[in-house]
Formats: sequence, structure tokens, C-alpha cells
Amino acid sequence: MEPFATVEGIVAPLLRDNIDTDAIIPAGIFKRIGTDMSRIGEGLFLDWRESAEGGERDQFILDRPQFTQAKVLLTGRNFGCGSSREHAVWALLGAGIRCVIAESYAEIFQANAFRKGLLPIALEPEKHARLVALVADSDVPVRIVVDLEACLITPVGDRPPVAFSVNPDRRDVLLRGLDEIDVALNHEDDIAAFQARDREARPWVYEIDFHEAAEDGE
Repeated sequence: MEPFATVEGIVAPLLRDNIDTDAIIPAGIFKRIGTDMSRIGEGLFLDWRESAEGGERDQFILDRPQFTQAKVLLTGRNFGCGSSREHAVWALLGAGIRCVIAESYAEIFQANAFRKGLLPIALEPEKHARLVALVADSDVPVRIVVDLEACLITPVGDRPPVAFSVNPDRRDVLLRGLDEIDVALNHEDDIAAFQARDREARPWVYEIDFHEAAEDGE
């Protein structure tokens, strides 16, 4: 997984609450792309971007020329609610979004985001409102720098930074670009110690030849 240190880019405002995973990545996209996950970004908010007939809807935020290269999505409360599909995170990453800023997230979506390299920042209402006002009042797209090391969101230009907090363990995983296997291997000594204790407590478990047992069951 690519390490996440800092990201600088345009903020795209999609200021809605309760955006669910079915909206983020509609199931219908797979009729178009099949199993080609390199095209998963094409499905991001597909039902909001296209009509049922396949025509482009007017003025969806990510299709406006000034936001097509956005790297940060600014949204409302309870982002990523609904079904627990990982494809929602993959669709955001596939479309070039590296960071989402919201007031709150569905817990499963947030966990999936950290595991896949997408930074989900949850801001307190006052800080969130300040950032929303900055974006809404600007005549041009707002660029920001998201610094995970310093836990700061800094608008490009003469604007004060906004501090955010994130779980230290999840922050470390993103900074180091670790996937779930890497995280497990970092605890190899702990796993070995547990197995040693467990072998003493339940020696009979380790006496079973699972390969032989599987053959006997055929």
C-alpha cells in the first residue's frame, strides 16, 4: 500500500449527510466493467452522475471542470453508511480521491478506508463548518495540504490551518503504508508467544494432523 504522508489538492464539496455506500458505488457499475478493478473509479457516484439511460446529469460536482482532478472530498455527517462494501473505498481511490473530510463516518466504512489507504478525517462541527465556509465563499477551487504527520489541514494561501485527530495506530499504518498482512507480521513475536502459551494450555490441538484428518474426511 502506498504510504500516506501529505496530500495537496483541490477540495470538491459534496455537502450531503448520510451518503451511503450504494450511492458511492452502485452495483450496476459491474455490468460495465466486469471484474476489471482498474476501472472501479468509473463507478464513483454513478447514479448521481448519469441518468438511467446513460446520459450525463448536469452539474454533478466531480464532473465540473474545476473539480475533475480533486484529491479531497468534503462532505457531511455519517458518510459511508449502509452496506459494508469495500468497493466504496476502492471507487474513491480509483477516482483519485485520497482523503475524505466529514463530520462523521459509518464505522465499517471508516475502518475499510484506513485499511485501503484512504484517509477519512472526522472534524468537530465547528472546524467542519469553518472549512465548509472557506470552500463555499471562494470564487475559485480551494487547494489544501493534508499533513497526516502533523495532523493539519492547511489551505493554500493566507489561511489558518485546521487541526484534526486520528487514532495513533491507524495513523501509523497509513504513514508507513502497511496493509493487513504487514500489520500482522509486525506482531510476529507476539503471535509466536501466544502460540507457545497456547501449546502449553492445549497441547492436544497441536497433536492433530489436519492434513491427514482432511483426507480421512473425504
